[in-house]
Amino acid sequence: MADVRILEIKQSVFADNDRQAQGLRRELKEKGVFLLNIMSSPGSGKTTTLMRTIEAIGGKVKIGVMEADIDSDVDARTIARSGAKVIQLHTGGMCHLDAAMTRQGLEGLETGDVELAILENVGNLVCPAEFDTGAAKNAMILSVPEGDDKPLKYPLMFSVCDVVLINKIDVLPYFDFDMEKCTEYIHKRNPEAKVIPICAKNGEGIDKWADWLLKQREIWVKET
Repeated sequence: MADVRILEIKQSVFADNDRQAQGLRRELKEKGVFLLNIMSSPGSGKTTTLMRTIEAIGGKVKIGVMEADIDSDVDARTIARSGAKVIQLHTGGMCHLDAAMTRQGLEGLETGDVELAILENVGNLVCPAEFDTGAAKNAMILSVPEGDDKPLKYPLMFSVCDVVLINKIDVLPYFDFDMEKCTEYIHKRNPEAKVIPICAKNGEGIDKWADWLLKQREIWVKET
């Protein structure tokens, strides 16, 4: 009986979040704010990738960044050095952001002049994938040291992403990581996902990622 009750509560939470996410998505569309949600495990290179992204497209679109973490403001301080508008979101122990939290972050960010809002979600391969944040697109970063079998172990994360960035390709010679096999695993879970190998450390592949992101925003702007 207890198990059934817990399941019902969980479904209710997800259903309510989905409604809030759809509402937020409509509002952002009306305001012309393209929201990108970036997810990954801790240490995958999210912040470094984000710095490279800002460097690549910062002159083409006005960017605002929300840095989500359980505690600390280390990442937000790093992003602030890029000159981009940034706000730190503390989740109070929560391992993800939902639509309501994202809305609070956007209000704090003050998106009046922002065209591209980027949410760096809490580092986790499970919880963030379960909650719709209201984003126009979801991105996921997988680093080479994590292994090429992650799409098999965390299928939901890969199934909800529009693009997967495979980071730290500079260390491929030192790890048993099969790029072709990993891409195959990703496409089994999500045939439509774009896979882009990158190295945030030296900038390799960032141009392709930046082009994809700008193109997606361009398509989104033209959609009615």
